[in-house]
Amino acid sequence: MSLIGNLLWIILGGGILIFLGYLIGGLLLCLTIVGIPFGVQCFKLSVLGICPFGAKIINKPSNTSVLPTMMNVLWILIGGIWIALTHVIFAGLTAMTVIGIPFAVQHMKLAALALTPFGRSIE
Repeated sequence: MSLIGNLLWIILGGGILIFLGYLIGGLLLCLTIVGIPFGVQCFKLSVLGICPFGAKIINKPSNTSVLPTMMNVLWILIGGIWIALTHVIFAGLTAMTVIGIPFAVQHMKLAALALTPFGRSIE
């Protein structure tokens, strides 16, 4: 079932555009040494952006330390809030139809990860 959902996501839900956007953003961020941790998070988002159905976001056990919290705050201030808001807007637009409701759920999953990606992993 997740294979069909992922194929429909790529074709109808804009999954390929989300994947390419996060991939290009991650590559640009990795051009600087300071941006490498943020680029890695963009790559994490791109993986979830191409195939969100069947994927789970889990908190890492080490997310209670100060470093992921500080990196999440910096991420939110630099642009994470806008990325998350974009996914929330797309969730609202896709939820207007019955067929788009599963896509809206996946956009909300992406919004949660886009807001605070540090200290989380995708399974």
